[in-house]
Amino acid sequence: MTPEPCELLKALAVETRIRIINLLKSKGALGTNTIAELLGITPSAVSQHLRVLKQAGLVRSERKGYWVPHSLNEAGLEKCRQVLNEVCTCGQRYTSEFREQDLSAASLEFLREYERKLEKELEAVRVSISEAKASERV
Repeated sequence: MTPEPCELLKALAVETRIRIINLLKSKGALGTNTIAELLGITPSAVSQHLRVLKQAGLVRSERKGYWVPHSLNEAGLEKCRQVLNEVCTCGQRYTSEFREQDLSAASLEFLREYERKLEKELEAVRVSISEAKASERV
């Protein structure tokens, strides 16, 4: 199930959740108690924030014996990035919002999807060029 954009934005609306995401980005998979210690909040508060982040598809948990490590869901974060790019494009018509550094760490699946978007964009540019040439002849 893909979360709605409002669910993603709601999950990111609380500073503690952003801090949890940044912590998992920098340190990798962590248990609830470790996250609580590092952030200086109670484990129950961490659990509540993790529940919201999981519902938004940004964090995943996988039991390993007695330990339940929490880690980032890269596909969910990518979806979040796409939603934010779409919401924050300021009227841009085309998809060329990526920089080389964004692509260097991207997954193969993401790169293929980006290639498809670029091909669509290139086709739209070609149509615009053809239309411009046709109007110049008239």
